[in-house]
Amino acid sequence: MSERAGRVVCDITVSADGYAAGLHQSEERPFGDDGGDGTGDRLHAWMFDTPDENRDEIARMGAAKAFVMGRNMFGPVRGAWDREWDGWWGEDPPFHAPVFVLTHHPRAPRPMRGGTTYHFVTDGITSALAQARAAARGGDVAVQGGAVTVNQYLAAGLIDELRLHVVPLTLGAGSRLFDGVPALKLEQVASRAASLVTHITYRVLP
Repeated sequence: MSERAGRVVCDITVSADGYAAGLHQSEERPFGDDGGDGTGDRLHAWMFDTPDENRDEIARMGAAKAFVMGRNMFGPVRGAWDREWDGWWGEDPPFHAPVFVLTHHPRAPRPMRGGTTYHFVTDGITSALAQARAAARGGDVAVQGGAVTVNQYLAAGLIDELRLHVVPLTLGAGSRLFDGVPALKLEQVASRAASLVTHITYRVLP
């Protein structure tokens, strides 16, 4: 597959029945009833337990020049920013690039170590993507998630490439990819099975 710069891409790990997280998400259990301890340990075991086997996919996930994520992915704080929550990833987040967080509540940009700066966007997904494109300077923009945010971008026709990482478990309920998304035309451009996951890459056709 030839790759061009400036795409909008999305990597998302889902269960075999399409869920990116289970029910009852909380600060203590950010992935809710996820078949494990609530931290996504089973959903994302492919990344942390077998990183060498999935080196290329992990590297590709971090290659974007700007990122967009929903507030639920950023953290558990709801409503007004009543505490200085800076994401699940500590003082040196793995993005090393601008991250645009969708929210209804304004907040000043938050620079972190390692080149990550969180920008809080209150005027919707189109604005967040426009700001991310400008920050990426011709590089790829990655829509990080969670599933609700990805579904909004898919429904709006704003994602060029969808990279699913399908793990062999079912959750039965929770936050599900494709909920509320109209029928899509997808072209499968790559697939690879590993011990804990199957990687499938789709081009989203107009």
